[in-house]
Amino acid sequence: MTHSYPLALSRRVLRILIKLNLLFGVLILALLVTSVVVEEPVMRALGAGSPEANAKLYLGMRLVAVIGLAGVPLVHFLLTRLLAIVDTVRDGNPFVMANAARLQRIAWAVLILELMHLAVAVIAAAVSTAAAPFDISRRFSLTPWLAVLLLFVLARVFEQGARMREELEGTV
Repeated sequence: MTHSYPLALSRRVLRILIKLNLLFGVLILALLVTSVVVEEPVMRALGAGSPEANAKLYLGMRLVAVIGLAGVPLVHFLLTRLLAIVDTVRDGNPFVMANAARLQRIAWAVLILELMHLAVAVIAAAVSTAAAPFDISRRFSLTPWLAVLLLFVLARVFEQGARMREELEGTV
């Protein structure tokens, strides 16, 4: 078993992030429902102006909230898989096929999340006007896309490592 402070800290941080993600999901859902039930006060508080003049903006804001809600289970999936990988490292057995599969699934989840970010940017651009801007401050960054590639490569590295370990154990 491997016990180290960074590993223990990683476990704690991941557990906190899992809970925060679920809390954010509840808050997004509450905001979305509230924006339908008491539309005008909520949208005015968010800076969207009157419903008559900004119906398209209201729709765009709600679509972004729906995408945010869709991201919650995806982030939960990602964080719980990462926590499982950290646990195998803690147990001293990280090069297993299960971790290769987890990394590949994490890579797919990050890719989907990035596509969701793009969808949010497209929605914001489509509903934004000079009179009612929808500025989400989302700039394109190559870093998350490189992280996706890195995760797919690491998944393959873990798969090869697990195979080599199985072969070595089979010869001993």
